[in-house]
Amino acid sequence: MSSHTVEPSLPPTSKNLGSPLRDGELERTPHAPGPQLPLPRRLAELVDEHALTLLRATVGIVFVGFGVLKLFPSASPAEQLAVDAATKMTLGLVPETVLLLSLAALETAIGIGLIVGRSLLRPALVAFFLHMGGVFSTLFLLPDAMWQPHSPAPTMEGQYVVKNVVLVAVCMVVAANEWSRGYRSGRPDGAG
Repeated sequence: MSSHTVEPSLPPTSKNLGSPLRDGELERTPHAPGPQLPLPRRLAELVDEHALTLLRATVGIVFVGFGVLKLFPSASPAEQLAVDAATKMTLGLVPETVLLLSLAALETAIGIGLIVGRSLLRPALVAFFLHMGGVFSTLFLLPDAMWQPHSPAPTMEGQYVVKNVVLVAVCMVVAANEWSRGYRSGRPDGAG
């Protein structure tokens, strides 16, 4: 004779019951219609659902904006800084006009790749990280322009460069998600 043991079942969670969260709010389950969520909560869920797209697109917009600015003489506040750094990196072998147009095209292309995503995302991310290597190299290539004399504090131009750590962090999150997608979908347990 075989004996079957029935394990005690746990009581349903508050998520399944639609129990109050605070001040009469009810949490909905994805399968059962529930009361309308308040606007801040709906917005939070919408942002959470599209967070990676939002991050990717906003960095892309910033890059398109700054790239396009470099197409117009003296429109970009970072124009001379970018040209000076690129001139040092290319040992002065490339004319300034060519450098500026190349930077404009590169930044615009990175931005478009980030905004569009799909098959453009991975090349855009690679180009982004290579470009950021060049951007951060200005901290060492142009120390007089980047750092205040006799102080470890960056100048205004240095701050302009250092703030890019935020863009790097955003693109690291986007890249981690993008490059781990193949791993997640190929897992034998189906997780991910």
